[in-house]
Amino acid sequence: MKNIYWLEQTAKDLATDIDWLSASEAADLERLRFAKRRADWLLGRWTAKLAVAFYLNLPVDIQSLANVEIRAATSGAPEVYLSSRPAPVSISLSHCAGTALCAVAAADTNLGCDLELAEARSSAFVTDYFTAEEQSVIARAPTAEQPLLITVLWSAKESALKAMHTGLRLDTRSVRVSLSNPADGTNKSDKQSQDIREPDPVIARDEWIPLQVRSTAGQVLYGWWQHDGPIVRTVVADSRIAPPISLACGSPATSSYSTADNAALRSCCSLAKVT
Repeated sequence: MKNIYWLEQTAKDLATDIDWLSASEAADLERLRFAKRRADWLLGRWTAKLAVAFYLNLPVDIQSLANVEIRAATSGAPEVYLSSRPAPVSISLSHCAGTALCAVAAADTNLGCDLELAEARSSAFVTDYFTAEEQSVIARAPTAEQPLLITVLWSAKESALKAMHTGLRLDTRSVRVSLSNPADGTNKSDKQSQDIREPDPVIARDEWIPLQVRSTAGQVLYGWWQHDGPIVRTVVADSRIAPPISLACGSPATSSYSTADNAALRSCCSLAKVT
């Protein structure tokens, strides 16, 4: 079973200058016209660079972060380069409401992550993007719990399609999400492929709960979901994974970050990251 690590950052965590970008990343930023897109892109790159540095136990000073470059593959998925060479990691990125999420794992892991706000969706949205089985589960859920259930299912689909390196180019109804029973922590989809259980918002809050995704082509992916207030997180991979491990233990928010500060951050992260 593989380990997946994750890190979230918000706009207030972002460095005040952009010296932590590589030359090519700075050029990419200049080509972005809209303020929101620029802000999301910057926060995503910042979060990814920190997550990679923490995962690989690299320095986190501004110059060192500039040597960690996030490029887009032909599929659109992010790829990591260290000093212009491919890094031994796999990452996935997501943005939502001024927050960026990065999941990171070993290079042989195809993974996807997603960050969403739990909110009401229209019946047309459910009809257009969910399988018949998923629609049935949503219809049976109490009205008050439907926004969370819909968001979890949707987020898991987004993560799965990222892990499959297709993104939303593939019909979301080509993958079906099965959720575990939070009361016993088991994933019933291994035994009953049609059993998609509604999440219990009280039991599941702040906990990582397993899920499974099956594609119409027969591929099976494994993942976890969590919700914290209105925020829903999902992480999915192409092999069995342990509950995601947080890398949240500090942020080098200024270019004056010291060697001692860096050592403290690395020491802190080593408590959470099992190598």
